[in-house]
Amino acid sequence: MSTCVEEYEPNKESKWWQHIELIAAITSGVFILLAWLLSQNIGETFSMPLYLAAFLIGGYAKAKEGIEETIKDKELNVEMLMIFAAIGSAIIGYWVEGAILIFIFAISGALETYTLNKSHKEISSLMELQPEVAWLIQVDGTTKEVSTSSLQVGSILLVKPGERIPVDGKILTGATSVDMSAINGESIPVEKIIGDELFAGTVNLNGAIEMEMTKPSSETLFQKIITLVQNAQSEKSPSQQFIERFEGTYVKVVLTAVLIMMVLPHYAFNWDWTTTIYRAIVLLVVASPCALVASIMPATLAAVSNGAKRGILFKGGVHLEHLGALRTIAFDKTGTLTTGNPVVTDFHVREEANYETTLAIFAGIESQSNHPLALAITKYATRNRVTPEQGIQIEDIPGYGIRAYQEDYEFLVGNPRFVGKDEAKDFHNGDAQRLSQEGKTVIFLKDHKGILAMAALQDTLRPEAIEAIRDLKSAGIHTVMLTGDNETTAAAISKEAGIDAYVSECLPEMKVNHLKKLLNDDHHVGMVGDGINDAPALATATSGIAMGDGTDVALETADIVLMQNDLTRISYAIKLSRKMQRIVKQNIFFSIAIIALLVISNFMQIVDLPLGVIGHEGSTILVILNGLRMLNRLS
Repeated sequence: MSTCVEEYEPNKESKWWQHIELIAAITSGVFILLAWLLSQNIGETFSMPLYLAAFLIGGYAKAKEGIEETIKDKELNVEMLMIFAAIGSAIIGYWVEGAILIFIFAISGALETYTLNKSHKEISSLMELQPEVAWLIQVDGTTKEVSTSSLQVGSILLVKPGERIPVDGKILTGATSVDMSAINGESIPVEKIIGDELFAGTVNLNGAIEMEMTKPSSETLFQKIITLVQNAQSEKSPSQQFIERFEGTYVKVVLTAVLIMMVLPHYAFNWDWTTTIYRAIVLLVVASPCALVASIMPATLAAVSNGAKRGILFKGGVHLEHLGALRTIAFDKTGTLTTGNPVVTDFHVREEANYETTLAIFAGIESQSNHPLALAITKYATRNRVTPEQGIQIEDIPGYGIRAYQEDYEFLVGNPRFVGKDEAKDFHNGDAQRLSQEGKTVIFLKDHKGILAMAALQDTLRPEAIEAIRDLKSAGIHTVMLTGDNETTAAAISKEAGIDAYVSECLPEMKVNHLKKLLNDDHHVGMVGDGINDAPALATATSGIAMGDGTDVALETADIVLMQNDLTRISYAIKLSRKMQRIVKQNIFFSIAIIALLVISNFMQIVDLPLGVIGHEGSTILVILNGLRMLNRLS
């Protein structure tokens, strides 16, 4: 494990190297500004060294990348075209244009490198949650701490309260509650007894248990999560593949045209060699991709800034672009559509019992436990201005509930299996079954006379969830819920939120499989989640969207983060993306039209280098201004 972490997490001394391209680009821009000021006030002679420094500092990274990729792929690329265009500009005395071209490409390269560096961090976060050691029970009954990688299938292990379960297996002795949130995202712990299945990375909350290892460490469910994230991130998007194909074609066309321009007009039109070479250099300058680059980057950065002001964090322009094409969005339930914290929705007491006194006893027992359901009941009592009863002694019964004592009275708190299935079923006109069918968790309080009270708890929808789903439907987007919950709970939450479809009892691998099916049908699918278990699905989706208060792994894996946990921001982000795409298309069409016009005018000797530069740089300024319209708030 340590080896993997070292691979993905550089030491502190080297972290500044991740920003070296950005530092170089900014330095290049400063030199360009200083050189321009000097040329205006003193003369071009003194500005030349600064322009040269801007060329070398700003262009080094992209030039190195272009040369290395050309050698590796044996094919010229846009980076090489940038080098030729910049050098051509300098040769004919237009240092400013060449330097600005270098600067734009340097900024683009710096942002790309930063995004790539960020994409590895979630692997380190996952590694930190994967147990490295386990307590092996030896033949003589003693325990020994060993590495999980040394364990064999069939090994008997001891898992103490509060420890992470080291490997996949099943319980041999004992009973406990297990925090399964690392696997299924559920905030409510699951009771585990003899024979129940356990997963590596989940947390044993209270009882000490003995377990048998059933899968090798390399095949645990948690390890599969890590592998799925790695595989999903290594896959190139269709847009990226298209850009790579376009890049080679663009460079070949331009360079071929320049080479032809250096020779053909001399023989075909009787141009002298000076005019022929001059026109070829002008062609190289006016055909450089400055305007094309500016068509996308300013609009994208403005849109990213617009989103950030409204609590939407995009991890790159490509993710903003993908968002507008979504046809389906899948949602996790717990912590995404719901708050992730259970609350008491129903509380009933025996007919002759006093409501407040019974609630005080119930809360007095639960106030001594840190179980999420117990905390919810305690909060319910506080909201109803009922003070929990004091002086109650409790005994935790792992896997079942709590046995409590007050003077000569005994109370039981727990599930129907603990308090008596028949009594629980008949209590309060059999409401327990109806409440369970609504997706609620029901627990009971029993005294010496029978069932005294019943509390139904449920993880409630976020206040804005219904509005968010409605807005997405208005935008023509199909909604699906993927949850680790059972069928009953999933159906209830789906209906309440207005979700179009749902899939229940989803483990992380199943979520990925369902995402792939949706991608096969709709091609562009988003995923919204907040937990470790959502990370593979977030990485697999066209656009992974994480809640701001989600786990570090989800935040690192996702392409977009809702910093204020406001689901209604998803529809705003989609509108932002669609408007940005319209502006980008306008810019691209305009910039290509200008380049084509300048190229034709150059061939016809209508435009000279100064006018060509003005047309070229003027088109760049116009597309930048058009892109900056993305800073305006959308209605």
